[in-house]
Amino acid sequence: MKKIETRIPGVYIIESDCFGDHRGWFMETYSKQKFHELGITNDFVQDNLSFSAIKGTFRGLHYQLDPYAQAKLVRCIKGEIIDVAVDLRKGSPAYGQWTSCVLSEENKRMFFLPRGMAHGFMTLTDEVLFQYKCDNFYHKEAEGAIRYDDPDLNIDWGSLTDVKLILSDKDKAAPSFKECNADFIYEESN
Repeated sequence: MKKIETRIPGVYIIESDCFGDHRGWFMETYSKQKFHELGITNDFVQDNLSFSAIKGTFRGLHYQLDPYAQAKLVRCIKGEIIDVAVDLRKGSPAYGQWTSCVLSEENKRMFFLPRGMAHGFMTLTDEVLFQYKCDNFYHKEAEGAIRYDDPDLNIDWGSLTDVKLILSDKDKAAPSFKECNADFIYEESN
């Protein structure tokens, strides 16, 4: 496995070797030992799977407040998405900045987000299956969100001109980055 740095400390693109032959292919998507060797020591406790039927579906930007914050290891197992992390950790050299990665069934990449990130994605194809691991359990009362189109963040979601955007009512009503109630503090070890 290989860890690729992004412009946000602690956010990584993960690539795993894929072994194929005439029958198909095989790859490890998670190995506690190999992740520890990469410096990712989170103890994942929950796996989630979402399905999005239509290209242009947005999910996010979501986070959970402490003590229910979650680190995530995400991947797209069918279709293609653009996945975004926004640094909400006060004191971080990347506070208020975003980074993104295209994840697809073809490139088989994964994206690791430490605690203190807002996370979201947009589907670039129809029929998307998105799978992710969390290192903390979901807690509804700790939910937080930021608008995907917040002008202060200025996230580049790619060309949106050819798609009809599909958002939940909750995501449409999400507050701005300036109104964000996140209380995360950056620590060097993140």
